[in-house]
Amino acid sequence: MSTPSTPVVQRTDDRHRYEILVDGELAGFTEYLDRDAQRVFYHTVVDEAFAGRGLAGQLVQEALTDVRAAGKRIVPVCPYVAKFLTKHDEFADLTDPVTPEVTDWLRTRLR
Repeated sequence: MSTPSTPVVQRTDDRHRYEILVDGELAGFTEYLDRDAQRVFYHTVVDEAFAGRGLAGQLVQEALTDVRAAGKRIVPVCPYVAKFLTKHDEFADLTDPVTPEVTDWLRTRLR
């Protein structure tokens, strides 16, 4: 019987998302678009087959840590990322509010 490997989070720039892999299999992702110095997160999903393992939290934690390392700011349009930030104030210093300007910009970009 094999033991499960540690989940791995990677940034996939060409798809504008961070992915979490379990044993090499895509378990979930959080999508973003960059707007100047802001990384706007707009969607997060974990496959049902991987639910209940805390993968979404690990994924977002590592994504936001990467945003900090890149010197960017976070805009949490995604409800999951926004909820995560209410419990993790260590990212408060780099979080910008979701404004109508940002949501209009995002809507235009996602068309």
